[in-house]
Order: sequence, then C-alpha cells, then structure tokens
Amino acid sequence: MKKVFLIFGLALAISACNSNSKKSTGDTTVTTTTTTSSTTSTSTTVPDTLGAALIKKNDCLTCHKLDQKVIGPAYVDVANKYTASPAIIDTLANKVIKGGSGNWGSINMSPHASLSMTDAREMVKYILSLKK
Repeated sequence: MKKVFLIFGLALAISACNSNSKKSTGDTTVTTTTTTSSTTSTSTTVPDTLGAALIKKNDCLTCHKLDQKVIGPAYVDVANKYTASPAIIDTLANKVIKGGSGNWGSINMSPHASLSMTDAREMVKYILSLKK
C-alpha cells in the first residue's frame, strides 16, 4: 500500500512540474509583452535614459523621489533650481560623489565615492532634464 502512495505521489509531482514549465513559458511571453508596452508608454512622458537607469541602480531613490521631498529634495525641485550648463553639471556631479550639505537644509547627502564622474554626470543630466 505504501508503494502505491509513493508512486501516486511521484506521478503527481512530475505532473505538477510539467504543467508549471508550460505555464512559465506562457508567463515569460506575457511579461515581455507587458514590459515592452510599459517602456513605450513611459518614454512618452519622461525618457528612460542612462541617467535614470543609473539612479535606479544606485541608492538614490532611498532619499530622493521624482516629484516629492523625502530626505533630500525632489528631482524636479533640483531641476528647477539649476540651469543645465557644463559647469553646473560638473558641480552637482562632484556633490553626488563627495556628498555635502547646506543647499537643501542641514541634512547631509552621503558621499557616493564608488560612482565615476561620467556616471554622476549622466545622473545629473537626467535630473536637470526634468525641469518644468
């Protein structure tokens, strides 16, 4: 009797695994389609640039949001305060890398020393592109 239950259990497990692999293939196609349409709709409002991708990849969104102050200023507020000139981009990129305080209150922005100057510039360019 134990052998019957064991064989029945194995058959059930194998059957369940086969049905999940078929569903997984279908889910992947749906996810890809959804991602593609989502990317298309996002690109009409705010372009998904290298700077935006770098912001998402790093810890920036812990303290900053697109349009509301969290710990640090909203990206839109930063964009509205500064003009996108090469000197300003370099100054802000250095501030991202070295950290700092004083421009937006007394809370320090932690340094991000592992960022390259090139990546920090791309992030700042993206933020400044949000100017209204």
